[in-house]
Amino acid sequence: MKGAGDLLRNVQRVQEQLARAMAELAERRVEATAGGGVVRAVVSGRREVVELAISPEVVDPADVTMLQDLVMASVNEALRKMEMTLADEVARVTGIRGAPPF
Repeated sequence: MKGAGDLLRNVQRVQEQLARAMAELAERRVEATAGGGVVRAVVSGRREVVELAISPEVVDPADVTMLQDLVMASVNEALRKMEMTLADEVARVTGIRGAPPF
């Protein structure tokens, strides 16, 4: 049946494209900041924090809670940005919007 063979080839092609795209995305980086840029987090496509920068002026031993909140905010925003990047790439390759990348 020619139609089934074509469909199988198309599925295999999309799988190969998706695998290449995900390998490339694993190396991509996104950045987010908090507190007007005093805390900066960089996340990889592997969803790992690969860089974290904290400006010395925000380090206040009397207010560690604020620094913790800024770090969490910047990391969470970077992770959200990476999720959007991954979802956009999956949608580009598969033509399916709204599907989670993993």
